Amino acid sequence: MSPKILIPALAVLCMACTNSQMKPQKAYIGPSDPVIEDGRMTPEVLLAFGRLSDPRLSPDGKTVLYGVSYTSVEENRSVRNLFVSPVGGGEKIQLTMDGKSIGNARWSPDGSEVYFLQGGQIWKAPFRNNKLGKRVLLSDVPEGISGFALSPDGSQVLYVSGVHSAVERPSDTDPALSKAKAYATEDLMYRHWDHWVEEIDHTFIATLVNGRITRGGSIDILGGEDVLYQLPNGPWGGVEQLSWSPDGRYVAYSCKKKTGKEYAFSTNTEIFIYCPLTGETSCVKSSGGYDTDPVWSPDGNALAWLHMDRDGYEADKTELYVADLLFDRPGEGQGSNPSVRSIRNLTAGFAYNAAGPVWAGDSRSLYFNSLVEGLQGIFRVSSESAEIERLTGEELWYDFGSPFGVLEDGTLLATYCSMDFPTEIVSVKDGVPTPLTSENAHILSRLKEHRTEARQIRTVDGKDMLTWVLFPPEFDASKVYPAIEITLGGPQGTLSQGWSYRWNYCLMAHQGYVVVLPNRRGTTAFGQPWCEEISGDYIGLNMQDYLSAAKALKAEPYVGKMAACGASYGGYSVYYLAGIHGDVYDCFIAHAGIFNEEHMYMTTEEMWFPNWDNGGIPEEYAYTPGEIGPRGDGKTFGGMQQAGSPWSSSPKAVRHYSNSPHLLVKNWHTPILCIHGGSDFRVPVDEGMAAFNAAQMMGVPSKLIVFPDENHWILQPQNALYWHRSYFDWLSRWL
Repeated sequence: MSPKILIPALAVLCMACTNSQMKPQKAYIGPSDPVIEDGRMTPEVLLAFGRLSDPRLSPDGKTVLYGVSYTSVEENRSVRNLFVSPVGGGEKIQLTMDGKSIGNARWSPDGSEVYFLQGGQIWKAPFRNNKLGKRVLLSDVPEGISGFALSPDGSQVLYVSGVHSAVERPSDTDPALSKAKAYATEDLMYRHWDHWVEEIDHTFIATLVNGRITRGGSIDILGGEDVLYQLPNGPWGGVEQLSWSPDGRYVAYSCKKKTGKEYAFSTNTEIFIYCPLTGETSCVKSSGGYDTDPVWSPDGNALAWLHMDRDGYEADKTELYVADLLFDRPGEGQGSNPSVRSIRNLTAGFAYNAAGPVWAGDSRSLYFNSLVEGLQGIFRVSSESAEIERLTGEELWYDFGSPFGVLEDGTLLATYCSMDFPTEIVSVKDGVPTPLTSENAHILSRLKEHRTEARQIRTVDGKDMLTWVLFPPEFDASKVYPAIEITLGGPQGTLSQGWSYRWNYCLMAHQGYVVVLPNRRGTTAFGQPWCEEISGDYIGLNMQDYLSAAKALKAEPYVGKMAACGASYGGYSVYYLAGIHGDVYDCFIAHAGIFNEEHMYMTTEEMWFPNWDNGGIPEEYAYTPGEIGPRGDGKTFGGMQQAGSPWSSSPKAVRHYSNSPHLLVKNWHTPILCIHGGSDFRVPVDEGMAAFNAAQMMGVPSKLIVFPDENHWILQPQNALYWHRSYFDWLSRWL
């Protein structure tokens, strides 16, 4: 089934309808109508797409509430506003036309009101006849609120806000030094991802009955601002890491209760249950691994979550666990915190990772999504028998998100996307998807179609590797085209049917390139053994996988020159391939790539990442499918903290550091573009500058682009446009 058929078909049905009396605010940004020449996507067209997110089904099951962000390159900003669409199909209706973004929109329990965040505070407005009424400000928290969740009866709200961290500022020691700018620390984790850790998130609970929400009138779930744990866990965790019980008496949450060096070297989050009435906190299961995404069953008698066993390893197999709970008065959730009666691994026999668990209404099964053989589908698992059923067909070349709603007839509501179109809302009935929104039909319908092929390429050790190949519009096999091979970041991840506003493969194909996407060793959609083959072996078979795919495509008469391009670990791959490829590639582009492994180890922030991957998997953590509980002898990861360091005597670490890309610069001879964000603390900007400096000193044609205010990604619209233009200019020059 072609996505090009599904999306434009709704262009008439999903035209926006705004309330006639609503006028756009002064700073409002609306949808774009970009100039499209000869049916080709350009970077300007890519930035014109509306970005749909965070759909929520109304309590009566009839309406979906969601947000769409529109971008102005001229103003160098985006604004997100709210819409509703009927579940039965029809026009979308715009609820707001604000000049300041609105997020975290949620229905009240009876559907009569909408709560949302704007300007770092919580607001609400009545919802009647597909319109929002007069808004009411509910919170007054000077520190700001970044996310919230209403209790099931709407009487309470939990919200996320910042508290002072352990990092010392001059004004902390002397208020007269308020204009001084410095950070002082005596422990690790003083910076994270893209910011200096002046604050850490805590989660608070407040009532919605009397007056405005204030910090003084709220309960800190962690027990006080002097507690230096982070809730939710950064940099990715949001309010979805906390879950109200159906009766509103408990909150389940995921938290890594560690600080400093322990925090930096560990991924060990646990699932806790907190009772606002008594202040009691209990741990559901202590296992040493990574536990996230807790969700209560509708009857309140069970708790599901996602679990990885091995501490310090971000790409362990993600299992779906369920704990059966026992209350003092079963089913009522009164008295002390519930005890755990039993714990079950529902996906022990499933070869792939689980994500996004959602309970079915009868509390007897769960929905989840999973990347399986290069495509992300929706699955259902029985909480009793652990029997798993795929609900979206393997022939559908889409990536589906987890269901956000289930209708009475069993129809699922979810999001989906592909390499051909960005996120939209879809219903799925008997495995058949039906689009409910078509935000970008006015753009997509004017673009020429291109062909995508799923090719199996033989690796050097005789295995089949799924490689997506995208061809330019109006592809003619009798002609010769330049090609781009994508080196995946992660290092674990998957090249599936996802849509990206940075590495957009459809855009690359529309610029006249054959785009080659190898799912090399380390990708996560092909079972854990394939994923495991990259840890501690960055320089091994996964690099040969890239060369196998490149040589296979260059053997085709229609492929001429080829570039290798990638970000993060993909940037590392570019730097490493530059030293070993011979004459396979004709130019390189590395974004936010690791160049000097020793320097990277001592300048990155979350130490579990280089420690595990650089030292390899300790023997006591060897992978065993379906196991519950600690690995091997049950050692904690703390005892392995030096295993992946440059001073380690581990054979894997010694091999790893002795083959760092910077040691192969003497072999570089191929033109290379190095791009980096100045506020990237995961892979610090020194890595990109060092690679460029080395290329210059070797006489290799090279270019450096640094975005001082960007992190691991390029987020600001004008920076993004410059990034794309520079990317294609470099490819055009050398291919």
